Amino acid sequence: MNKIGIIGCGNVGMSYAYALLNQKTACNELVLIDIDTKKVEGEVMDLCHCLPFGPSKIDIKVGKYEDLSNAKIIVIAAGKSQLKGETRTDLMFKNKEVFKEIIDNVLKSGFDGIFLIATNPLDVMTYITYKYSNFDHRKVIGSGTSLDTARLRYIVGDKLNINPKNIHAYVIGEHGDSEFVPFSIATLGSQSIKDFLSNEELKEIMNDVVSAAYDIIDRKGSTCYGIGMCLVRITNAILNDENSIITVSSYDEENDVYVSVPAIINKNGVEKRIYIKLTKEEEDKLKNSIDTIKKNIDSIR
Repeated sequence: MNKIGIIGCGNVGMSYAYALLNQKTACNELVLIDIDTKKVEGEVMDLCHCLPFGPSKIDIKVGKYEDLSNAKIIVIAAGKSQLKGETRTDLMFKNKEVFKEIIDNVLKSGFDGIFLIATNPLDVMTYITYKYSNFDHRKVIGSGTSLDTARLRYIVGDKLNINPKNIHAYVIGEHGDSEFVPFSIATLGSQSIKDFLSNEELKEIMNDVVSAAYDIIDRKGSTCYGIGMCLVRITNAILNDENSIITVSSYDEENDVYVSVPAIINKNGVEKRIYIKLTKEEEDKLKNSIDTIKKNIDSIR
């Protein structure tokens, strides 16, 4: 039984649920939990009406925390939303107490699966989950810069008229304003991206990636579809034991933070973080990103 629980059924949680229904997946039971029970009842009804045309048979229901005892994955998308003009970091103080209550309730159920975190500020909330749960760090994963990496590949692909799936480049570091692209290792096929784009164009692309969330929030109030697809990608890598490489927020033991680098994802969660050979400038950017996350964590200890 591959049961998945979603805690927090707002735009992100429901975009994930809908994306999950639209892809072939090993999930066969989906439990939705939210403080607004009436809304969740409606969401479950609506999702169930998708099943006749969906690729997988999934049992979908409104749940309680005790229903999560045998779940393989719990996705936490609960918390306050990022409002227009706010940074992801501004959300820290709002969401810390929300998470403490959620994780306490999850642990009471006896859950021993994998936490997958989508709430911002992502790296801080993933770290908080790790500390509150006392789980093995491999079983606590943040969606990290998987979304930023998807944005990067889309923007480059659109600019060069190349399928984004053939663009091998990553956004690493904080899921936030200090994230960056190590362009020194970015390739199209096996050829350096710098053979196709000038330094000025690469800088512009990086700025577009960092500002993407703000631009979307300014226009429609929130971002949800992209992260929903990224969460499904991570979910499938876990349930199918894929050993796929995805840029998730994983535990950096040396610095005691959660930060995104490419990592091997399988049924155990984060099996291994991938070493990336960076230039001196890129190493400094990664250090700055790690220091930013550490500063945020220290501010709410």
